[in-house]
Amino acid sequence: MKALSPALAARFDGVRARLEALAGSPPQVLLLEGATADERYAVALWWAARLNCREASSPCLACPACVQVTGGMHRDVFLFDGREGNISIDSVREVRSILGEPPRGDGYRVIVFAEAQSLGEAAANALLKSLEEPRPGTSFLLLAPQRERLLPTLVSRGWVLTLPWPRPMDAPAEAVTPWLDALAAFCGSGRGWFEKTGVRGAVDADLATAVVLACERALLAALSGEADAGDGGHAPSPMATHPLTAFFSRLGPEGMAQVDALLAHCSESLALRPSPVTPPMVLDWLAAHLFGLARSRRKSPAAAR
Repeated sequence: MKALSPALAARFDGVRARLEALAGSPPQVLLLEGATADERYAVALWWAARLNCREASSPCLACPACVQVTGGMHRDVFLFDGREGNISIDSVREVRSILGEPPRGDGYRVIVFAEAQSLGEAAANALLKSLEEPRPGTSFLLLAPQRERLLPTLVSRGWVLTLPWPRPMDAPAEAVTPWLDALAAFCGSGRGWFEKTGVRGAVDADLATAVVLACERALLAALSGEADAGDGGHAPSPMATHPLTAFFSRLGPEGMAQVDALLAHCSESLALRPSPVTPPMVLDWLAAHLFGLARSRRKSPAAAR
């Protein structure tokens, strides 16, 4: 029950309502993006319980099916956990053997790929073959920080639900914005950043995590084209007009893919407990690599044109 509890928070009320609307005719492939890794997994468990609970108030979280789902013991719920490392092609082959049998219970078979961005290219392509075939009584769940972290062909096979983006509680916007401004300036000039992070006690783990998360939002705005779309008749996200978003947009698709990989590495480093690196070192590593991308772009013939 503890693993599922984040999905019961008030800020996920809208998510549960949307999933409830889908439960009558569940999509074969559901992609959950946004939130944190633990929150995405909690929502996946809620969905698995919803599809297998047979009580009037579903999911009741108290019947045998719900207890088995939340305890990781339900015979029709399968987890392939990218939080523990890459998801191998052998795991995907295991899925295909499971699909050859009907669900064992009266509900749905639910197959969860937690942190599906950990699928290798061969494994992702093998999974794609399974998703292309109709599988009555089966619901695939792909969990990822952002849909852009997955193969576009995988995303195109599913119904995407965006969860509330994580909100670092100890790093308010007024604390993060000066760091984003400094990072954007450093990407252009190569000056000023290390003097900022070198101040003793200036960066702790919460602030570093908030800066990386804000960078991820800037990247998402760049990927979605918000930086170039004008007002479009609707209010842009707060990051749409930030210089860092404009910088990411100028890098083009290949450069933004590299930024995505850099930010993922930073998030993983900050999540390690105990961490082998300090929060300032993580941000310095990110800044140095972003500056390197900026220099490479300025030197490339395509950029010169």
